[in-house]
Amino acid sequence: MTIISVKSKTLKEVNSTLRQNINGMPVKISGAEDIHGLAVGFNHGEVVVEGTAGDYLGALNAGATIRVTKSAGNYAGDNMNSGLIIIEGDAGMGAGEYCYGGTLIIHGSAGDFTATMNKGATIIVQGDVGDEVGTYMLKGDLIVGGNAGKNFANYLIRGSIYLGGKCESLGHNTREVDLADEDIARLKSYFETYGIQADPLKFRKFVAASEKPFYH
Repeated sequence: MTIISVKSKTLKEVNSTLRQNINGMPVKISGAEDIHGLAVGFNHGEVVVEGTAGDYLGALNAGATIRVTKSAGNYAGDNMNSGLIIIEGDAGMGAGEYCYGGTLIIHGSAGDFTATMNKGATIIVQGDVGDEVGTYMLKGDLIVGGNAGKNFANYLIRGSIYLGGKCESLGHNTREVDLADEDIARLKSYFETYGIQADPLKFRKFVAASEKPFYH
């Protein structure tokens, strides 16, 4: 597989190069650490980033597969609709914000506001996460293998959140429920599919206390 260096190129040049080279085979690039907005809105193909990616990686993803061999900046997968993003290292703040669908896998840790306003995506963080993670989540699954910061699952509205470690504090409108057999099966399937070393039985599940937390 040929590796295309995109160092010193503009975002427009990089995304144009990627579109021209996606023809059924994965496209591998290097030098993308300062490229913000890489593969935005792609609806097919596979992009492999050798090294680190910048901010807004795969934002508005509409069906592409994007892999990063190291870490990514802020807002990875922002507003994603479908497709798959896999980050082998860490992600910055805001990973998986406002997603309508698709899957975001972070094998390292992620920052504050991860999965804010998630509307249907599957977001898995193998490591720790920061504060306000899962805030205003409306649909989908969020799985955190490590520990979480303050206001975890704050104002959760719908969807399911699973936590393997501890959190500094839970947010408003969030309650813990027992894991059902289907939850364990779902987690096991995710972990096997994406190569995550974790025991589903050690996770806790959180759901919304009320689907209308702002009405009394």
